[in-house]
This record gives sequence, structure tokens and C-alpha cells, in this order.
Amino acid sequence: MNLLSEGCRKHQDLYMWMAKSPSGQSVKFLVNAVHTMEELKLTGPFLTFSSNFEKDAHWKLLKEMIIQIFGTLKEHRKSKPYHDHIFVFSIVDDHIWFRNYQISVPHNESDKMARGGLNKMTLIEIRALEKKQKAGKYAKKVKAKTMRKMHELSN
Repeated sequence: MNLLSEGCRKHQDLYMWMAKSPSGQSVKFLVNAVHTMEELKLTGPFLTFSSNFEKDAHWKLLKEMIIQIFGTLKEHRKSKPYHDHIFVFSIVDDHIWFRNYQISVPHNESDKMARGGLNKMTLIEIRALEKKQKAGKYAKKVKAKTMRKMHELSN
């Protein structure tokens, strides 16, 4: 089992633990800089490493741990048939730098037109159906409330 955990000490220092549990290695990192991204999904990234990870034994061990924690198993049921993120790990001044690159391919205008019409039509139909169901739900609540009051008055 892979474990990735973060902890904060004195509201200043952010630490990240990586571990292979229950009997594997564990590593504690001090996080120096954090940049957020919306909707970061870690399903099927492509991992790349700088050549510095092959120099010393401890860097090789860290590389293997990172592969096991961030990598996606081949033929995993949640893996995608394509890669939309590239994770780059590099060593600069004895610090591991992690960068996340998102791959986005520009769409062809004719493809947008061909698919867009059907999706929009379906989306409008789904929203109209949901709206009707919600309206019916409120009417049912009002009817149930009046029936309950009628029952209470009759007793």
C-alpha cells in the first residue's frame, strides 16, 4: 500500500511523508514551495526523471519510491488510455523539484461543430428533465403536508 501524507508544524513548515506500508521504506520531505492547480486528478500520469537520480544510491531509492507511489499500474481499471499529465522530477542543489505539466491538444473546428450540437441537445434535455423532476418533488411535499394536516384534523 502506498502512503502520501502531509503535516504542518507550527503553522510554518510543511512536511510530506511518502511510505510503502506496512513494512517498506518511508521518506520525510520538507516542502519549500507549493503552487495549487484546480481539479488535479492523479489518474495516469507520465513520469520523467532527470539523470541526477542515477548518480547515488539514495537518489535511486527515492526514484523507485516515487515511481511506486505516483505511477499507475499497467492495465489498472482506473487508468486512462492516454496521458494528460506529465510529472517531472529533477534534482537541483540537492533538492527534488516536482513539476506538473498538463497536455492539452487544440481541437479542430470541424470536430467541435460535429460533436457540440449533439452534446448541447442532450444536456438541455437532461436539464429539462431534472427541472421537471424537482418541480414534481416540491408538489409532492405540499400534497403530503396537506394530507397530513387533514389526517390530524380528522383525529
